[in-house]
This record gives sequence, structure tokens and C-alpha cells, in this order.
Amino acid sequence: MNAPAQIPGARAAQVGERALLEKARAAAAHAHAPYSCLQVGAVAVGERGEAFVGVNVENSSYPVGMCAERVALGALVVSGQRWIASIAVAAGDGRDLLPCGDCLQALSEFGAPDVIAMVHGAATVIPFAALLPAPFQLRKESP
Repeated sequence: MNAPAQIPGARAAQVGERALLEKARAAAAHAHAPYSCLQVGAVAVGERGEAFVGVNVENSSYPVGMCAERVALGALVVSGQRWIASIAVAAGDGRDLLPCGDCLQALSEFGAPDVIAMVHGAATVIPFAALLPAPFQLRKESP
């Protein structure tokens, strides 16, 4: 995994972005991670500026657990929204953390390549296209 600072287009988070990252880190305390012991929180900001929080929820049948990013996306969809402006992802212990491949593909369905992804460890902001430059897509609709 590349360190966030090595990803093209990465930059230091601004004040408002740091607050969103801190909200994601605080949410991580509520994660259910008895197997990996890695608590993760995510905050997806929807098209109307609302924040949707998610945490990872693991299961003993390991593949059926949910990552924090996809839990946050589910909350966004339940609200009737279908587009994200940004997403912040944070490990509860503050380490650098990037979304997994499954989450990157899921996020690609709900945002444009210039959507901002934020990771907490180094308080770094990364354009989504730098994390997943060529997502699999059948269709793409913007708001």
C-alpha cells in the first residue's frame, strides 16, 4: 500500500476536512471489529451537504462483514441520495488507512473522479481518481 503522501494529488487536509476526519475517527470507537481489531469509521458527505457515518461491522464468516465506507454509503442511499461530495476514513488508533478495493469500487458508483477522499493518519486529502483511476462502470449518472 502506498503511503498517502506518495499518491498523486495528495495534500494536507484543511480545517473543515480535519473536523470531518476527526468525526470519522470518533465513530471508529463504535466499530464491531473483534477479529481484525482494526476499528474504522467513515463519514460520507452527500450531495446536500449532510454527513452519513459508518463503522466496520465484522462477522465470524469473514467475507460478509461490512467496511465503514460501505456502511456510510448505505446510510446515504437510505436517505434518498445517490451522490457523495467527499468521504473521510479513519482508523480508531490514528494509523494511515486507505479504503479497500471493494470499497473503492463501491464508492466509484456514487461519486465523480474528483471526489475527495480523506485519510486520518496523516490528515491527507486525495482525489478519488488517484485511488481508483479505472473503476468498472456500467453507467455513470451525476446529480
